[in-house]
Amino acid sequence: MILTAMGARHVNPFDRGEEDGTREDKDVPPHEVRPELFSSDNKIQTVDRAMDLGLAEDHFSRPVFFWSCSHSKVKDMQGSFVASDIEQLKQAIEECKRLILELPEHSERQKDTVVKLIHLRLKLQELQDPEEDEPNLRVLLEHRFSKEKSKSVKQTCDKCSTIIWGLIQTWYTCTGCYYRCHSKCMNLITKPCVRSKVSHQSEYELNICPEIGLDKQDYRCAECRTPVSLRGVPSEARQCDYTGQYYCSSCHWNDTAIIPARVIHNWEFEPRKVCRSSVRYLSLMMPRPVLKLREINPLLFNFVEELVEIRKLRQDILLMKPYFITCKEAMEARLLLQLHDRQHFVENDDMYSLQDLIDISSGRLSCSLTEIHTTFAKHIKLDCERCQAKGFVCELCKEGDVLFPFDSHTSVCHDCSAVFHRDCYYDNSTTCPRCTRMTERKHDPANA
Repeated sequence: MILTAMGARHVNPFDRGEEDGTREDKDVPPHEVRPELFSSDNKIQTVDRAMDLGLAEDHFSRPVFFWSCSHSKVKDMQGSFVASDIEQLKQAIEECKRLILELPEHSERQKDTVVKLIHLRLKLQELQDPEEDEPNLRVLLEHRFSKEKSKSVKQTCDKCSTIIWGLIQTWYTCTGCYYRCHSKCMNLITKPCVRSKVSHQSEYELNICPEIGLDKQDYRCAECRTPVSLRGVPSEARQCDYTGQYYCSSCHWNDTAIIPARVIHNWEFEPRKVCRSSVRYLSLMMPRPVLKLREINPLLFNFVEELVEIRKLRQDILLMKPYFITCKEAMEARLLLQLHDRQHFVENDDMYSLQDLIDISSGRLSCSLTEIHTTFAKHIKLDCERCQAKGFVCELCKEGDVLFPFDSHTSVCHDCSAVFHRDCYYDNSTTCPRCTRMTERKHDPANA
């Protein structure tokens, strides 16, 4: 006998000597269910017997053998007993369902039967989906699936759209696009990893909901080719606002996302319904700086004041960068790492990510970037003597404080990068004095 975790005894079908005189059905094979077990004459006895069949036996363990035999025979006998357990559990489940309908409604015995029916189904699921020999990492269609260890978090399978019961089912998550599925659904996957598309084709659909019509799709899902219709027969056709195409309910779960085309053309940030593949693609593309606004929609800067402010702050940061990369103190303090999550801000001033535009609309980016701009300017103009020494004096008026190219009241010569007061530079009709000196030196025979 084996004592299970629930306190019930597990009787080995070969260990009949221990049960002599205590079991009346010791000669009945374990895979046979006697007709009187579920007789309708005594409902109380029937319920107990049916429940004992599912709960008093440990269906998770394999039979224990106490004699030596060949390895192949052991495997064959174990497989036969698993099959036998499954058949018995199925019969017990059907009988429990019948008893639930026959017992008085809302009675305690009916509630107990429902609870025990749930346990029977969970045990049946465990036997049908064993977790043995499951690898920790699997590669399929450019997905890199990692076996999940969590048992308490409830997830939904992206393939079959059913709940993943972590306690009794093995499931995997793609480390690239976070595609989740049961172990049993792995071989049915037809969708390649979205991260590969992001790596090879980092660009957005910039047309607003480019619909082609359900008839052009032959009334089939754009992804899995399942027949769909607007009437919901045989499956409801759901439109993705990002691609403009129609999908079935298995490929489109009514998830919502902000559409890049609507942001760029209309400055609209209302989430729209998109299919599963689009939601993963947009999520992975969110931090990527692939939007060149001055080329896509230059008029946007005329209507959105926040964009003009952010562009000026980014231009100033680019002017500050040469000071930091030649300053030992700035390198030790790692000042530029304050923009590690927006690396493109220290590379150019015209590329934006969708996350940048969302943060500009909410005001978060303006606050954080202004604070960083103040920190950078304080280091150059006040804290560091080396950086202060690289300032400029206006050569046109030769008055005032030391000037820096990122000051709001200065102008910079595009040819030699000399800095002047803005009023002096635009009001003076002569050319840049520094450029003049450089030209004279170039043509001076003494320097040849």
